[in-house]
Amino acid sequence: MRRIEEQLRQALRDGVNRPSRKPFYWGGLKGYQQLEAIGQALRTVSSAEPHRAYCRQLLGQVERVLARNRASAEDLQAAHTWLRRIAACLRYPATDYENIAPLTGRQVATEMEALLKTFHPDFKRQPAQSALYHAWHLLWRTWGPELLPCYDIAGLPQDNLALEALFGHLRRHQRRISGRQSTRELRRFGQYQVRFLAHSEADLHRQLQQIPFADYQHQLRCLEAAEAPQRYMRRLHRDPLATMQDLMDRYVGCLTAVSPDPSSPTDTERSHTS
Repeated sequence: MRRIEEQLRQALRDGVNRPSRKPFYWGGLKGYQQLEAIGQALRTVSSAEPHRAYCRQLLGQVERVLARNRASAEDLQAAHTWLRRIAACLRYPATDYENIAPLTGRQVATEMEALLKTFHPDFKRQPAQSALYHAWHLLWRTWGPELLPCYDIAGLPQDNLALEALFGHLRRHQRRISGRQSTRELRRFGQYQVRFLAHSEADLHRQLQQIPFADYQHQLRCLEAAEAPQRYMRRLHRDPLATMQDLMDRYVGCLTAVSPDPSSPTDTERSHTS
């Protein structure tokens, strides 16, 4: 039960402090939606029974956070919707529009100007949409003409992300072979790395057989325990509602196992009836 409560608190902390560096992926909005899923899962188990007081107290805190940030979340959701409309106007990313007839830069500019005229947020009550409004107008007026040639020149990419990814891969590879700095990719191999010097496959197989099976099982369990938090967070980000509902079902099962059944007679009642 303590492990489940720790995972629940971890999900709450992740929802409040949700980072994001991916395009069109906003951490604050995703974190709010994750808190909504946590609150929905907590409502299913926060009954009036005494042994569920922890869930009731936690649900009250989650609902206060949701109520206090609901207006900001709605504003952020609307801004995110408009950002998606801008991306659709630019046909970005290009992989999502491979089967669409090619456009010219003039057509994209005309659609963008029409979209700009329809966006009128409330500058006093909608700060997220206001920030998007000013940034959108500034960038389009300043760099809009620089973006249009990619629609007129075949093979010219819309961004340089592929080139930056290639440079990043080469940089990380150089760090690995030089040993100057540690990289996060090394963590995927677990806590230990073993190197063998063998002259043949049979020689390598003989060296592997010298490792005690009990030690191998122990290290395998350590590796699974170390990767369990990462698997939990990946599942939480992919489907927060199903993950939290499964966690609450396990929590209810633990509560049922440790708490007495109200319908069953107690020891005092049994002594009186006997």
